[in-house]
Amino acid sequence: MPITLDDLRRYAVARNFPKPTTLNRALQQMGFVQADPIRSPARAQDLILRHRVTNYHAGDLERRYTTLDVEEDFFVNYGYVTRSLQSLMHPRSNSRVAGDVNALWKYRKKNKVKLLFDFVRERGPVHPREVDEHFAHGQVTNYWGGSSNETTHLLDAMHYTGLLRIVRREKGIRIYAAHKHESIPRGTVERRRRIEALVDAIVHIYAPLPGPSLSYYVGRLRYAVPHWRKELRNALHRARQRLSHARVDNVDWYWPVDENVDSSAVPEIVRLLAPFDPLVHDRNRFELLWNWTYRFEAYTPAPKRKLGYYAMPLLWRERVIGWANLSVKNGVLEHDIGYTDLAPRDRVFKRELAAELDRMRSFLRL
Repeated sequence: MPITLDDLRRYAVARNFPKPTTLNRALQQMGFVQADPIRSPARAQDLILRHRVTNYHAGDLERRYTTLDVEEDFFVNYGYVTRSLQSLMHPRSNSRVAGDVNALWKYRKKNKVKLLFDFVRERGPVHPREVDEHFAHGQVTNYWGGSSNETTHLLDAMHYTGLLRIVRREKGIRIYAAHKHESIPRGTVERRRRIEALVDAIVHIYAPLPGPSLSYYVGRLRYAVPHWRKELRNALHRARQRLSHARVDNVDWYWPVDENVDSSAVPEIVRLLAPFDPLVHDRNRFELLWNWTYRFEAYTPAPKRKLGYYAMPLLWRERVIGWANLSVKNGVLEHDIGYTDLAPRDRVFKRELAAELDRMRSFLRL
């Protein structure tokens, strides 16, 4: 039987929400969880994991970070990656990308980088304040036109290139330590193997992917492996040939070769999703599957917002039928829900929506 858009919709929902498991196992299954500092009502990484981890509470990832087999790093976005995935990307030697990382390798910076790296290696895990107090490099202009310590920029750049790792956070501040990766593979076979493994990791996280979205995400690997960015076009071509795919309603769709698009039943459950949840992240796919446009409007001026500051898509069975804005005031969870059409009137939906709000209260320890 030909694959339909309904099949893809159910497949996308079913594969994104397997049976909840332990935190470390869920992270290994996913490979990457995007992070975001906005807390409304919790950070994105926590909102993503609460659907996939048994008895998960806001902040568990940061609290348990040192016990987990993950690292903070940049993949297609910034977040938490498994160490096996991170090993495919590093070291990012002589990375030629915009901003401070490019500046890092300019001749005038080399001596500062060496001194800073030696300091961190000898001192052990350091707070950026310690580094700044030791070197007092001064001020530099940051991406948003403001001012910040040059040491902070150098630490960020050295973390990106793999010279440093984040060992933990203290009140949200990154604590850095020296780090050493294996050398970059020189052989063509090993290099291609790594790139294809990174592409497969993307597809595993975001499948099923329409063709333009596959191109977009593979293109984002220029941040994961800037030293191999020229090879990504060929990697995309090979992926289109290697992955399972089908043409549905004049759109080519792709998914992992070891998975089948079937019509497995989706449970009757309501889920409130983070704006960066893998099911929501690809806005192009979102519109194809649910026939409406979702916008993340936290950085949109309030008068121009249509959904709200931190609107969370509302998933009912296999349909995203609306959104919710949540806030906590005086220890009480408040919610404002909107719908793309009329709100479902059946008792099952009302019961499941109430259950999801109860799960959110438990997650927030209210």
